[in-house]
Amino acid sequence: MVNARTYPLWRDLAMSEDLPKEALKTVIGALCAPATTPHGFDAQADRWREEALKAALPALLARTSAKRLRGQLLVHADEKTLAALAADGTVTAADVPAILRHRRAWAGLISALARHPGQVEAAIALLPRLPDHKVEQVVRDWDPDRYTRTKGTAPAPPVPPELFDAVLEACLTPLAAYLLHPEPEEGWEAVSAFSKDWSLELGDRAGWAMLARCPQRWPQLTAHPVLGAAVQHLLLDQAETQALEDARLRAADPDGEELPADPAPALSEDLLLACLPALCMPELADLPNPQVTARRTLHHLANRIRNNPRLADLAADQLHTAADALVTRGQLLTWPDKQENDYEFDGRVLRLAEDLALLSAHPDHLAEACAQLARLDPPAVVSPTPSRTLIRVLDNVDPDHDRPARLLERHYEHRRVQALTVLAANPHTPHTAVADVLNGLHPAELAWIAEKAGGPDWFLAAAAAVPVPEDKDDGVVRLLDDEELGKHPDPAAVLQSWLDSPAAGEILSRSEVYRAVVKSRYRTLEHLRQIPADEVLTRHEPDVALKILLEHCGRSTDRWEALAAAMTFDYDDEKITFGQLLDSLNPTPAQAQTS
Repeated sequence: MVNARTYPLWRDLAMSEDLPKEALKTVIGALCAPATTPHGFDAQADRWREEALKAALPALLARTSAKRLRGQLLVHADEKTLAALAADGTVTAADVPAILRHRRAWAGLISALARHPGQVEAAIALLPRLPDHKVEQVVRDWDPDRYTRTKGTAPAPPVPPELFDAVLEACLTPLAAYLLHPEPEEGWEAVSAFSKDWSLELGDRAGWAMLARCPQRWPQLTAHPVLGAAVQHLLLDQAETQALEDARLRAADPDGEELPADPAPALSEDLLLACLPALCMPELADLPNPQVTARRTLHHLANRIRNNPRLADLAADQLHTAADALVTRGQLLTWPDKQENDYEFDGRVLRLAEDLALLSAHPDHLAEACAQLARLDPPAVVSPTPSRTLIRVLDNVDPDHDRPARLLERHYEHRRVQALTVLAANPHTPHTAVADVLNGLHPAELAWIAEKAGGPDWFLAAAAAVPVPEDKDDGVVRLLDDEELGKHPDPAAVLQSWLDSPAAGEILSRSEVYRAVVKSRYRTLEHLRQIPADEVLTRHEPDVALKILLEHCGRSTDRWEALAAAMTFDYDDEKITFGQLLDSLNPTPAQAQTS
């Protein structure tokens, strides 16, 4: 039992150069034994002991060679201290077994050991002990002092080539193994269900992080007999995107060098040709559930062409063949019935049209993609009520904010006409198929083509030639404040027209419509009865619902009890209207008439 007040003395003894070898065991025992008193363990005293041991640890390890004593010291050191001691050579590969008896291997220890040439092999042997997602940290955190190093301090030595190669191989191996057996891992179904492509499966961050550090080796790595396919996939998916991101960061740096107007691509033409075997993802061709997997493969392939536009010419025939095969195998152009609450339905149709416009040369497939666009619900274009707060804050309100084409873009409702524009730009798309879609477009979509689209001349001319009846408006539901509503002969009818418009059924615009109706002083109970109960009760002007409920329930105990029973989560889940909620408070028709 060591007196806590003597820990500073034991620390100084341990750090003294005059301490004889015979005293080491006693000093180590005093600093490593938990602090106790006659009454038991002393937490405060033990913290003092730990501080003293931490200060004395480098000196003790430097003078201690006995394995048992070194193990006694190592078990009390934290990871940061051990890594620092390994970096300066105090802790060596011979100490690793003692360290691993009490803790798992970590990247910092491997990096520190590998700083010494004689320990590189021992460090590499520890890589399999790391989780896959932490292997890359061995190289990433090679220089832990890179942000704090002072000007006169020597830089960290370069990463040993053997270690770099071992980390590179370890980081690429999981993707290479997946490509050999592309079966979904357990527990990934819930995550991958939201994926639109194969980014989760093919987007190996650690593998790409290592590849990005050695661009000079890309030509050799693409031909690697084991890792080549993984390298090709990563280069096609990541190289140009990373180059663009790096260019943006350099451009944002005020002290950075000026970038060329037309920077060279990250992948040369020879590299693109070397990556062609992986372009169409042949490893994923025979996966089950082809309706899902083929759609994801097609979208992933299209994204690769968007990132590497030169591939459209270098691999035109390969792309056309792959697109046709995916459409056929996945029956992608078979029109499915839209299920309730399937909020991704329109997005799938739009992505398919855009992807086929980029990849396909099959006129029938392109024509069917146009037909699917025509079947989508037209957009609900809403011009919101002017915001007095926004007007006060922003003194430079865009004068074109109320133009139909601009309003169409508020909730990305221009995507249908945008996809049609891309289809029209494909020379293999039948003009008649595009014209059929043009004749059914919303007026705001036609306005968008005239103002925003940059398609071929025949497409712009065909859109301009679509007849528009003189008595037809621009299709925009313009929500007005009470000042403007007061100028109309029948403000209540205007409110009803908003509720009857398609905008009241669109998820992106309906809340704006409901909010404008509820807040208007021209609303009536009949208007409110048509609005979902949740909108009236919890989202807009709660005083409105308060007055109506007080009047409707009155002194009827039964109605108040029915209200309490009705105002659970069910009224929101069932999407009942406010009128249906009020009607449900009437126990019987007879009581409803007398209330």
